[in-house]
Amino acid sequence: QVPVVESGGGLVQAGGSLRLSCTTPRLTFAVYAMGWFRQAPGKEREGVACISRSGARTGYAGSVKGRFIISRDNAKNTLSLQMNSLKPEDTAMYYCAADHRVPDGCSLSWLQYDDWGQGTQVTVSS
Repeated sequence: QVPVVESGGGLVQAGGSLRLSCTTPRLTFAVYAMGWFRQAPGKEREGVACISRSGARTGYAGSVKGRFIISRDNAKNTLSLQMNSLKPEDTAMYYCAADHRVPDGCSLSWLQYDDWGQGTQVTVSS
């Protein structure tokens, strides 16, 4: 069983919205900083958004700031990414990842994260 499981991807028209969710069936969710990453064909994996263990701190890539919102519910062991005003360039495989090393805050560097899901595809049509 994979440590992290994503859901909620799909096909949407430009300007639309999608909500991604992530759970950690094998991990103690509340002790992990969490992040969303994406990778388009032929491109490097990039950090999209991250959130600290408590949820008090968040970080966003410049390309999604103001459009995406990351949140977590530690009582329900759930991480979410609300994606609004989607653009064709947001098309990618989206991954959820968990970081147990950072004591506070969060990182947008994928090198910081140890546990990954298998990804969920997001496709935005023009």
